[in-house]
Amino acid sequence: MIELTSLKGHSFILNSSLIYRIEETPDTMITLVDGKTVRVKETAEEVTGRIIAFQRRIHRPRGEE
Repeated sequence: MIELTSLKGHSFILNSSLIYRIEETPDTMITLVDGKTVRVKETAEEVTGRIIAFQRRIHRPRGEE
């Protein structure tokens, strides 16, 4: 789960496992596996960085903090 910001400035949490594609058009548009789209203020690079950080957090061995 990653925190993102809508174009109207509202924060929300997105299940990153549901992301199918990320595009910059010039807004960052996230297409979900069900075909729905979400536009966010963060760049594609910021979104992918948050996904990577989340995956590292949940897959790190116990005791490593």
